Amino acid sequence: MRTSGAPKIEIMKQRADFLRASRARKVAMPGLVLQMRERSSEAGNSETASDPASARVGYTASKKVGNAVRRNRARRRLRAAVNDVLCGQAKPGRDYVLIARGETGTRPYDALCRDVATALERIETVRPNAGRPRTKRPSKRDRALEASS
Repeated sequence: MRTSGAPKIEIMKQRADFLRASRARKVAMPGLVLQMRERSSEAGNSETASDPASARVGYTASKKVGNAVRRNRARRRLRAAVNDVLCGQAKPGRDYVLIARGETGTRPYDALCRDVATALERIETVRPNAGRPRTKRPSKRDRALEASS
């Protein structure tokens, strides 16, 4: 439920916005994965059309979650949890992406809301791009050439 002082929440729909959020901070919980990025004042992208004083939320569920019925149910439950939890805690100028997991559709609603609240608390302490940098693994051909030298 929205409180009067809470920022307005918009829905993200552009793929580019989801891709930008995927390179930012993320926290995994049993019922969902939360990604968050702070929007900058860069021009020339789809962000310029949105209100900088609003928070934006996107929802996604891959085929790993299940068939279309299960994916839609998981997204509906994430939307409901966001309406109950995130509306009061969302910070303006940020993009939040909630990714459904296999348990999202069957997890008790109270536990799902706790997952969202806990993820929001934890995401503030996570460093951007935390984790080790990914290095490209040598191909079979490169390893064979290295072994023959």
